[in-house]
Amino acid sequence: MKEKLLISGCLAGLSCRYDGGSKPHPHLDDLRKDYDLIPVCPEQAGGLSTPRIPNELQDSAAEILFGRGKVKNQAGEDCTEQFIRGANETLKVVRLLEIKKALLKDGSPSCGKNRVYDGTFSGKSITGRGITAEKLHDEGVDIYSEDETDQL
Repeated sequence: MKEKLLISGCLAGLSCRYDGGSKPHPHLDDLRKDYDLIPVCPEQAGGLSTPRIPNELQDSAAEILFGRGKVKNQAGEDCTEQFIRGANETLKVVRLLEIKKALLKDGSPSCGKNRVYDGTFSGKSITGRGITAEKLHDEGVDIYSEDETDQL
């Protein structure tokens, strides 16, 4: 039996990104040979539509998870509740299926492993994790970005 790998839905080829598109990982076929892929889109799981207005963290993921920060969309609407719900739903999948590794889309306000956008909607990214990545990290899941598959 192959090891399970949680993968951002957009990296698995699902059309779940904010713009309604996907970003299939170029080595998806190789990953499927080595892992049972479990695709999840935390933003959809949290109740956000696809397509949706872009969202950015206004504070660090840790601050948001502790109730001291916000996630807002480009129209200024608070979407914090949906992002936290999506992270919690993703964590349920991880626990239910006993998943130990995750391949997540860097830059995403949910899945970013190494970087997220700075909250100004200017296209500038900063070092940090997305809400779901932070939650999974706290759970002890080994997280990899799409640029780190050689480490899997």
